[in-house]
Amino acid sequence: MALNSPELDIRLIVTERGDTEYRAKLVAKLLEISGRTDIPVGVGTSTFQEIPVISQRPWVEDYMLENYPGIVYRDGVNAIIDTIMRTSDFIVIISLGPVTNLAQALEIEPRISSKARFIGMQGSLFKGRYGEEKVIPTVNIIQDVAACQKVFEAPWDVTITPVDTCSLIRLKEEKFQAVAKSSTPIVKALLENYKIWHENTVWKHQNLDTDNESTVLFDTEAVYMAFSEELLDVKEYGLRVTDDGYTIIDENAKKIRCAIGWKDLDAYENLLVARITALS
Repeated sequence: MALNSPELDIRLIVTERGDTEYRAKLVAKLLEISGRTDIPVGVGTSTFQEIPVISQRPWVEDYMLENYPGIVYRDGVNAIIDTIMRTSDFIVIISLGPVTNLAQALEIEPRISSKARFIGMQGSLFKGRYGEEKVIPTVNIIQDVAACQKVFEAPWDVTITPVDTCSLIRLKEEKFQAVAKSSTPIVKALLENYKIWHENTVWKHQNLDTDNESTVLFDTEAVYMAFSEELLDVKEYGLRVTDDGYTIIDENAKKIRCAIGWKDLDAYENLLVARITALS
């Protein structure tokens, strides 16, 4: 979606959580297939607080990161700092995982907060996943709570796409088939990865028919909010991250913009299909 969004000028992709070398291979191979090796790849800080997520490893087991035709930064944290500090543009950070890299970057160079804003896929405010009534501590926070607290409290603008909205995004029936019928190399690679992921993932709580429906496409909402909020209901709250990973509304806390509802989820899904299947 990001590659096919002309509003976005992608300067760097840095991997996060678990085996970040493996994740960098996924990014690099997808960029190479899509003809976008102008985008640098950074290897983020490896964390192994749990069993590493390696569901798509069969897709990259023979891929050598050193053969990526573009730039690979082995120190992803300093690549973030350098990318932000050396540009005269204002940077939008789209965070789709835990924020260990960003917390470390802020520690090394606090001035990055004056040259960027943050859009993150974190939190549960009024609903849990899939519209459930019970709020939850979300994975992208509990993987590194202290890092999330630091990033949220930093002096930059923060916007989040909590599970209240991002966990409702799925493509089914005609919408999924529109993606499945695409002949573009990047979409073929995407669907190939989807099949491999489903065969190997430990995330088995969904009985997915991978020929007719997608999994939940959480991440795409944060990408969308980097260029538009038209289809979302966005509110500002004082928001605090607790030590056990909950996002709590607190009028004394820093104000954070939160996407708490969809104005038109069907229209968003149509836009998502159009972006995924667009010819580069």
